[in-house]
Amino acid sequence: MKVIENNFDNTDVNDLLIKHFIELRSVSPDDSCHVLDIKGLKDPTIKFWSFWENNQLIGCGALKFLDKENGEFKSIRVKDEFRGKGVGKKIISHLIAASKREGIKKLSIETGAGDFFGSARKLFKKFGFKTCAPFANYKKDSNSCYFDLEI
Repeated sequence: MKVIENNFDNTDVNDLLIKHFIELRSVSPDDSCHVLDIKGLKDPTIKFWSFWENNQLIGCGALKFLDKENGEFKSIRVKDEFRGKGVGKKIISHLIAASKREGIKKLSIETGAGDFFGSARKLFKKFGFKTCAPFANYKKDSNSCYFDLEI
């Protein structure tokens, strides 16, 4: 697997992120949708990676630095034709390893509470993420689930 950092100008990456934004916005109420657009992902507090196999984009993911020891996963997405093939596990494993290298001690995730997000919640739990209270600037919201992991 090839991993590339901050290649937002790649057409395949751009298309995947746009699909991700549109889809998440379509399944979440406006005040409960926390997906970042490309401009948001270019924030200096965020590291973004795309993941490739055989020169094909398979997914992406980002790490937002909340402070020196706390990070948040953002924009984890597996390209549709690669779902169910372990790509999500590879992305999360990479993000956890990158977080450790950066000195992060605790990772957090906000994801949706609806059925659409069920496989994501299940995957995070497989990695040991536990349900937690809202973190950072998030508020209690029946449409959101919050998880964290000490690493």
